[in-house]
Amino acid sequence: MLRDAALVAGKDLRIEARSRVASNQVAPFAVLVLLLFAFALDPDRGVLARTAPGLFWVAVLFSGLLAVQRSFSLESADNARDGLRLSGLDPAGIFLGKAGAIVVQMLALEVILAGFVTLMYGRHLHGPAILIITCVAATAGMAASGTLYGVLAAGLRVRETLLPLLLLPVVAPVLLAATRASESALDGAGSEAWPWVRLLGVFAVIYVTFGILAFGPLLEEA
Repeated sequence: MLRDAALVAGKDLRIEARSRVASNQVAPFAVLVLLLFAFALDPDRGVLARTAPGLFWVAVLFSGLLAVQRSFSLESADNARDGLRLSGLDPAGIFLGKAGAIVVQMLALEVILAGFVTLMYGRHLHGPAILIITCVAATAGMAASGTLYGVLAAGLRVRETLLPLLLLPVVAPVLLAATRASESALDGAGSEAWPWVRLLGVFAVIYVTFGILAFGPLLEEA
């Protein structure tokens, strides 16, 4: 399973490295979202600084939707999805590989956005260890749920609009917990952040486990 996951993740990441969709489209979109928030809230810098964690994770969520859609659009041309089903790869490995590739892309994006928030929003990155763990756990949960619902919507003509409707209610708890953990870490209240970090870990484990079990049947139905 892990070998198959490495093969699928390597394939997706090589395609992204050659096409540069993530760097040329997704990353500028996320930065533009944060820039628009900065313009909208600029008259009150205090509000902008206080809401920085929530705005950061909203930008990550929107960009994650694009990354999930991109991940499954790679398999839509020339019946590549049928080839994936007939490849003999472990469905759980395919799930972990595609989710892992999304995690790598989103973490790279979060590094860029964190620097942008520091410069534009005037927030200093206190509690780096908590912030790193928060980003990893929240990104794993988003990527796992996005991969699961991405394959569910992949075979439908309205997948571009259906995927956000399916995914947003599921990742809302992850978004809330990540925002609260980030706020506490940035405010120097590490003891208040750890319960939210543990909650993120629970969500990540649940979504990854459910994805490993359900991805195969969903891939066949798609």
